[in-house]
Amino acid sequence: MKISFVLNGEKRSLEVNPSEILLEVLRKRLGLTSPKCGCDRGDCGACTILLDGKSVKSCLVLAVEVAGHEITTLEGLMQNGISPIQEKLLDNNSFQCGYCAPGFIVAAHELLENNCCPSVEEIREALAGNLCRCTGYTPIIDAIAQVCKCEHEGKKGGCGCEGR
Repeated sequence: MKISFVLNGEKRSLEVNPSEILLEVLRKRLGLTSPKCGCDRGDCGACTILLDGKSVKSCLVLAVEVAGHEITTLEGLMQNGISPIQEKLLDNNSFQCGYCAPGFIVAAHELLENNCCPSVEEIREALAGNLCRCTGYTPIIDAIAQVCKCEHEGKKGGCGCEGR
């Protein structure tokens, strides 16, 4: 089947087998390396991407299902360099091997797009579908908690984060 979609801001078209998994198409056919194959069951989050702005596990999506949709991977999020999320993750030594990092970053990006200054509980909930086998979650959660996308200059309240 021929499908068309937007990948990291570019229109794409390609022939896919109806049973092809999106993760395999992204990695093997389109050469993207950020979504990883960790479990093939949607348990680990290593393959997390944004589909129309919502984080999904690409190992659970058939390629034909993305026809007409927009896909964003970590490569797409990095088109203008590393993000504040990535900077804070680096500052906090949040990862050892880094295998899970793209999935966590993509999930955190979705969270921060919808909630400019999330609480620790909200961060934990947003990242619940991602597993890290090396560092545990404290440095990852701490780093994301340090990212605040609000503009506080001249603002009195509003978002409720009090400028943390």
